[in-house]
Amino acid sequence: MVKPPLPALNDIEGSKVPGSFPLIVDAHVHVFPEPIFKSIWKWFDKYGWPIRYKFRTATVLDFLLSRGVGHIVALAYAHKPGIASELNRYMANKCEQFPQKVTGLATVFPGEEKSEQILRAAFDAGLGGVKLHAHVQCFDMNSEEMDIIYDLCSSQQKPIVMHVGREPKIDGYSCDPYLICGVKKLETVIKNYPGLKICVPHFGMNEYLSYKRLIEKYDNLWLDSAMVLTDYFPNNESFQLNEMRMDRIMYGSDFPNLPFAWDRELKWIHKTRLPDKFLERFLGKNAIDFFSLPKS
Repeated sequence: MVKPPLPALNDIEGSKVPGSFPLIVDAHVHVFPEPIFKSIWKWFDKYGWPIRYKFRTATVLDFLLSRGVGHIVALAYAHKPGIASELNRYMANKCEQFPQKVTGLATVFPGEEKSEQILRAAFDAGLGGVKLHAHVQCFDMNSEEMDIIYDLCSSQQKPIVMHVGREPKIDGYSCDPYLICGVKKLETVIKNYPGLKICVPHFGMNEYLSYKRLIEKYDNLWLDSAMVLTDYFPNNESFQLNEMRMDRIMYGSDFPNLPFAWDRELKWIHKTRLPDKFLERFLGKNAIDFFSLPKS
């Protein structure tokens, strides 16, 4: 369990991504309207860690693209019923401002009225999948209300990014992630919806090895690396990145909600000197495949 506040790290940030890297798709970047961003910053200051980059959405996107990130997958989540449609319209508008460079995902609050209509409208507006966060939205991924989302995404061939790993467990959440999250619950979803592409962020922290086994077993599960290659969180299982299934893991930063430099994870990857073929998949190609991004 994360015991707040975790520290800010005053590490030096780079001005560009490493020049030797192939195309980088950042598969985990958050964007919100400014009032929601401000609420998130306040929440993190109290319960999580000091956010280093308190930027508006346009600055978030400009910042990464100007530093050499080739494509961004933008994520938002509805923390209560009734706001998903507004967030989805906001997301679609921001994507239009960055054509061919930003792919936005829709959100919905599981169980709210007209969930299917909300997502259909978002897909019609060009959004490329769905983002859900069990810790914030307090859903059980095996509940009936989730079947509406799974069924629609399966039929529309839209991927889901679901934060359903147990950590970070923080006092500021209104539910216990250990009761509603976990590998066994996710495996039920994977089995029931074999045609549904699912990504679990943060490599399923802190069940890395269990999630490693799961991506080896199933072809419809991916993991992203947001914040877990940086030696920041205490008491996590250790693992070797190059021992994970190469075609089912992808890079994500969790920018801008970071307590350290935006490129801390990229620097770690660069120092690790992974094979070129691995880097090509991990940094870009796997996200292109998962989100059906343009290949140019």
